[in-house]
Amino acid sequence: MKKGFVLFALSAAVALTGSTQALAAGCLKGAAVGGVAGHMAGKHGVAGAAGGCAIGHHEAAKKQKAASQAAAANKPASQ
Repeated sequence: MKKGFVLFALSAAVALTGSTQALAAGCLKGAAVGGVAGHMAGKHGVAGAAGGCAIGHHEAAKKQKAASQAAAANKPASQ
């Protein structure tokens, strides 16, 4: 368990310091949820955190794309 926790902590530290906010959108929340779920499902916390990060980032990107499309649709035509 200590080895997995250390890897997770290092991964979280790299994610917090080595990426921009746009790249980390959804990753931290997804990694936290995935890590807990993976740990509870048989001590696979690191794999769960990695999967949660990927899914969280994907969902955040979809949400941002939908918001930008909605903003573009509501923008009045300029002349």
